[in-house]
Amino acid sequence: MRKVVFLFLAVAVIVSCKTTAPVKKLSAYSGMYNERPLSILIMPPINKSTNVEAKEFFHTTLLVPVANSGYYVIPPFMSMEILKKESAYDAELFLDKPLSKFGEIFGADMVLFTVINKWNKSSIGAKVTVGVEYIIKSTKTNETLYHRTGEIVYDASIRSNSGGLAGLVVSMAASAINTAATNYVKIARTCNAYTLYDLPQGKYSPKNMVDSAELAGKASFSATLR
Repeated sequence: MRKVVFLFLAVAVIVSCKTTAPVKKLSAYSGMYNERPLSILIMPPINKSTNVEAKEFFHTTLLVPVANSGYYVIPPFMSMEILKKESAYDAELFLDKPLSKFGEIFGADMVLFTVINKWNKSSIGAKVTVGVEYIIKSTKTNETLYHRTGEIVYDASIRSNSGGLAGLVVSMAASAINTAATNYVKIARTCNAYTLYDLPQGKYSPKNMVDSAELAGKASFSATLR
């Protein structure tokens, strides 16, 4: 039941930043259908936010949604150790560089980059705002196969049943506490699941190559979750 509620919320709160007509996955992500990649390497997120821990939050939550989409994910903990040893922990150094070496070393057909542009918490407004970008590139052609950018606002406000000024004070206090206790890993998982829901299904999914007629998500989006 909780999964059904979560999926409903994740879909229901979508508010697109653009009014462009929706396109099918085959058109939006043609490179993925042409190359038919099997494996993917998840790079350490590029953190441009003021939250120093955001990088770890995202890196630990990316494996599941990608694996569930039918791809073999290079084990993140193993790849992280190799990347650190090879001085390749800073993913921003490779975002615009040839990625063939990652294919040779890890056997990866694709590389997933995430850029965390914003991770702001407002106790007064009881909101956490996350701005993130997802980029998947081919290790064979360096072509960008998948790219989405979004801003997700988590609304942690709590409304008191009491009226008047007292009720307002109680609501603000409860909201501030709820925001402070927000599980950032849960927010990262929500961002990933929400954004990657339209990722073309890989070889290990029964929908591989048959989901091309489905509609792709907006390349740029915004959403508010409670």
